[in-house]
Amino acid sequence: MEPLLTSTAVVALAEIGDKTMLLAIVLATRFRKPLPIILGILVATLANHGIAAFLGQTVAGLLEGAWFRYAVGAGFIAMAAWTLVPDKLDHDEEPEPPRFGAFLTTTIAFFIVEIGDKTQVATIALAAQFRDVLLVTVGTTAGMMLANVPAVWFGQKIVDVVPLKVVRTIAAALFLAIGIWVIAEAAGWL
Repeated sequence: MEPLLTSTAVVALAEIGDKTMLLAIVLATRFRKPLPIILGILVATLANHGIAAFLGQTVAGLLEGAWFRYAVGAGFIAMAAWTLVPDKLDHDEEPEPPRFGAFLTTTIAFFIVEIGDKTQVATIALAAQFRDVLLVTVGTTAGMMLANVPAVWFGQKIVDVVPLKVVRTIAAALFLAIGIWVIAEAAGWL
């Protein structure tokens, strides 16, 4: 249960204010069809994070040893710093005028924008930590949905109300705590 709950919490917090959340808002205002957008986010995230979790678990299995655990811990600490940097959706990243409808446009756009994103990197690190592709994928996908479904339904109103700096700070603290915990565990302090 720990991989599921940790993955959900980490990604839900990291996703708030992220470029994919901003993409969800853009798509919601462009299409005004919440259900196909939500389903597109779900499909794209399951695919993207499933691949990332598989990669994380595979790398963890190949690289046994304390030094790898230190690297995973350092990765979480780096993600803490990265989380503090606010994302903004550049005009180059906005989807082109829709050709394929809300579902397919959302699925493709989310899958592509999520590549190399901090939540994908977090998924790799979480899978390396917990070595459970299924629970990490389900957890990180749940975290993405927790953050993005309200963004689709409420769009710009959320950005005006939610103090994103505070949420980013909490997410960074969570990444930092996990990183320190992994390093302390690798060092035998726990």
